[in-house]
Parts: sequence; structure tokens; C-alpha cells
Amino acid sequence: MKGLVRHGDTEWRIEPTGAMRVPVVIFASEALIRDMDDKVVEQAVNVAGLPGIVGGSYAMPDAHWGYGFPIGGVAAFDADQGGVVSGGGVGFDIACGVRTLHTGLDREAISAVRDELAEALYSTVPVGVGSTGSIMIDHRRMDAMLAGGAAWAVGEGYGRPEDLSRIEEHGRMAGADAKRVSDFAKKRQRGEMGTLGSGNHYLEVQAVTDAYDADAAAALGIAIGDAMVSIHCGSRGLGHQIGTEYLKQMAVAAPGFGIRLPERELACAPLQSDLGQAYLGAMRAAINCALANRQIITHLTRRVFEDFFGADLALLYDVSHNTCKLEEHVVDGEKRRLYVHRKGATRAFGPGHPDLPEDLRAVGQPVLIGGTMGTASYILVGTEQSMGLAFGSACHGAGRAMSRHAATKRWHGRAVQNELAARGIAVRSPSARGLAEEAPGAYKDVSEVVLAAEHAGLARRVARLEPLVCIKG
Repeated sequence: MKGLVRHGDTEWRIEPTGAMRVPVVIFASEALIRDMDDKVVEQAVNVAGLPGIVGGSYAMPDAHWGYGFPIGGVAAFDADQGGVVSGGGVGFDIACGVRTLHTGLDREAISAVRDELAEALYSTVPVGVGSTGSIMIDHRRMDAMLAGGAAWAVGEGYGRPEDLSRIEEHGRMAGADAKRVSDFAKKRQRGEMGTLGSGNHYLEVQAVTDAYDADAAAALGIAIGDAMVSIHCGSRGLGHQIGTEYLKQMAVAAPGFGIRLPERELACAPLQSDLGQAYLGAMRAAINCALANRQIITHLTRRVFEDFFGADLALLYDVSHNTCKLEEHVVDGEKRRLYVHRKGATRAFGPGHPDLPEDLRAVGQPVLIGGTMGTASYILVGTEQSMGLAFGSACHGAGRAMSRHAATKRWHGRAVQNELAARGIAVRSPSARGLAEEAPGAYKDVSEVVLAAEHAGLARRVARLEPLVCIKG
């Protein structure tokens, strides 16, 4: 807590000193701040010194150490004032995000076939390190996918047009440039469409246990006892390769741009430079890859639910983390177009925002907060207040409390699986080590993270969901 000054119950600040151009603002309860690793503050201070940064260097309640930016970091840059784009401010798993669907079923229907459903989902949706599926994409289709995102997937028969209105960017990120994506990145992705991958990625069948805002829950079509499906994954090998390649280029080029990096991991390039524009084009293509990937997984999941229940899963919402987007925000009473980096953070636009689906505009954007296997997930909505706090952003999950290495020393994967089964949660994973790394105890208390976000005004709670089935990377 050294150097942090408290402003209210859930806001902590460091005013600009030295190379800092803006303050650091961390949204968290005192308990979360005390448990936060020191690198969060150090990294947020470094971000505050980047050229063209506007407003502040923000960290969400789930923040923890990351590559360059803290995970849970948010920062906006003005291109006309020398602002930069940073690969470390987006992350390697570009557009990793969460998609939540209605099943039209209740908890009892799922519980009656829990284990059989888990096996069917596990055998249908490829999962794990280097996992590949049955969909192989040639060069022409690859470029079309990178340009079209979920809209491309729907056109290929993976879903339906009405899905697109419930996806951030309407399922397609404009400005993607497949030519800026290397052949090797494309090669890595050829067989990975429709796959979950590994790490903290998952497909969960969940039950709504609590509703905190009756009007918002009704607007979103959520009721206690409902069974939902959430899909958490990203752009797989393609996004990771883009991050790896462009971060190296940015680190080499930074001195030529007159940028002094406090650490190599914070490598960046001016937004108006050729390198900055090339990265934006490639990153937007990776966003489309992630949107298409979740759309295909949705199609596969729908087939399983159709076979089991004759159910037709309707999309509630899909929102990405790990992005940089050009958005309009009001700063000091003036509308400005800014490039907002959200790394391990989600967009959380408030009611009335024109980018939201018309039928959700009155309530605000759904904010989907994932737990980890045995812990709850939450659905929130953005608030009017959130637009002025951190450029309409909120936390994205629980956030790690210990490293993966430390988790494997403390837990054994199959023991975790058995313990969760005893609690009525069917977990399927190809990796015992992966289950140990993702043990619920390796993460912060997601309920405390969500409460801190709500008390700060970043978003407000609508519903709590518990896992029934978890297909884990």
C-alpha cells in the first residue's frame, strides 16, 4: 500500500511524480488492495508515463501482475497527442472474452443428466494445449474469417444472423487487416477454430442462484433457477503469435520513435506510425478470430443441447477482454476519440450508449464476470457513472491470487476434480496439471471483486451463477 492514497471505500490513487503524466487509480476494497501483488502498482505507474496517455492509468479490482500492463489494466491514448499502442496493453490472448447463452432450461433438467451432458460437451468441443478441431481453414477462408469475425462464421452456417446483434462490434471488428498477420500466425490457427484451448478457458453450464436487480434481470431475460451456458476463450495461437511478433518489433523500434521504455515488456509504437497501424490491423484481425471462434463453439454447444433437450440456445451477450479500441469519451467536458486499452478488463458501457443493442440500451451493457470451476460467475451491467470513471470499463474475472507453479505445488488436479464432483460440479479436462493450476483457491474471491466493482460504480450486479458442468482447458 506504499504510496497509495485512499479516496473513498474503493478508490486508491498515486498522483503524478517523476515520469508519470497522469495519476494511477486502482479500484479495490482494502482487503483486495492488501492482497494485491506489488507489481500491479509498479506496472500501473510505468503505464502512466507512456506518451499521449489521457485521464489516468487504471487498475480493476481483479488486477494482478501481467506482461507490461497489469492484468486488469485500462489506459486510453490520444493519437493526435503522440499517443501509443502497446502490445503489452492488449495482451497475448487477444480478445479473450466471455459469451453467455440462455438455455430455456432449469437447474433440475441439467442435474438429471449432468455427467452425460459433461461427457457430450467434452467430446464435442476440443479443449487443451494445442487442441485442434475438425474445421480446417485454407488461406482464402482464413483471410475471410479474419475480416469477418462472427459474421463470417454465421455465413458459414455456424449460428444465425440474430446472434450478431448481441455481440460486441456486432460480431465484426472493423479495420482488420489480414495482410498484417504473418503466415506463421495463420498457420497456427488453421486447425484451431472451434476450440477452447487451455489455461483459464472453459465452457460452463451454470445455474442462476441470485438476482440483485429485478428490473435489469427481467430486461436480460434472467430468473433464479435458470440454466445458462458461458464460453470463455480467445484467439488461440493466432493471437498469441501476433502479440509475440509485434512486441519484438515495438521493443526494437521504440528508441527510433524517441520512446524511453521503463521496461522492455511495455514496448509500444505511436498510433500514427506505420508500425502502430500495422499492429492495429493485425490485432483487429485477431479480435475477429476470437469472435468467430466463440461463434463456432456456440454452434457446437447448441448441437449438444438440441440432442439432449431439443433446446435452442439464445445468445445473451458476448464481450471481449484484451483489446484496444477507438472510442469516443468525454474528458473534462470535451468529446475525444481515444484508443482505449483494456487488458484483462471488459467494456462496461452505461445505459443509452449508441453502441449497445437497441433492446438492451435502456439497462446498459451486460458485463460477464467469470469465476473458476468451483466458484460463482456474475452478470452485471454498465452504469452511467462507469463512463466517467475508467472509460466505461470494469473487471473481467476473479484474478489470480497465486502463480500457476505455486498452485501445482499446493493442489493435485484429480483431487480438485473429485472435490468438485462431490459438490455437484462435473469437471472434464485433458490435463490434471491444468486443473491444479486452475484450482478455485488459486484465485481471488470473485464475490469480493464484483462487490468492489459495484461499490466503485464501475458496474452493478444483476445475477449470480453457480457452475454445474465445467469443460476446462
